[in-house]
Amino acid sequence: MIQTHDYLKTEQEKTLNTLRYNYSLAAKLFFFGMDLLAGRKDTLSKAKLLEILACIPYREWEIRHYIKLTRKFRNSEKVNYSKKIVEWGRSAQDNEYWHLLVIHEKMKEDKMKDAWYLCSFITFFAVLSYVCIAKTFAFFSQKRAFLFNAEFENHAELVYAKFVRGHLELEDQKMENEIVKQYADVDNWADIFRRISLDERNHMIESFRYCGKMEYVDKYYSES
Repeated sequence: MIQTHDYLKTEQEKTLNTLRYNYSLAAKLFFFGMDLLAGRKDTLSKAKLLEILACIPYREWEIRHYIKLTRKFRNSEKVNYSKKIVEWGRSAQDNEYWHLLVIHEKMKEDKMKDAWYLCSFITFFAVLSYVCIAKTFAFFSQKRAFLFNAEFENHAELVYAKFVRGHLELEDQKMENEIVKQYADVDNWADIFRRISLDERNHMIESFRYCGKMEYVDKYYSES
């Protein structure tokens, strides 16, 4: 599907006007911790931290289900299910990495420095903490792990939509970065971040789908 400026803007408004999912206590505490560390304001540095963390659950699921492929190779039903998780995990990781690269390129273009909390010491412990969270959820309940990820992606979708709304100057900033154009060949930076917001929505939808919350798939699904 060709995603025009009008389409991306319409979907941004849909994101901003859609009632948010009622987050679990675990998700609320996680987002509260993020705000304590990075502040409540949506910035590129904070978005970069989100993207550093975003790929972790997919990586953990890929490893976990690749092991299951070996252990359960006689069970075609379980093998097929694990294959889907592995393929989705790889695709989602690639997509989240693109988001990180896009933000990095934008900050380079604007000559912006990383916030203090993006130093290697802080990010090491942030990543370690999220790895522990992802492993714990997956160990006790893979469906609960998917649900927590849906909450994370639901939050990320809104972060990018609000970021565009709060930075109207992005509409006038032409997209000329050749690296970023490999991600999405659009006319301006506002549409780049709208595109990222839609990616996060798609990740959320798939997470809801895999945890069996079809009512939320129906609620949020759009051809994007």
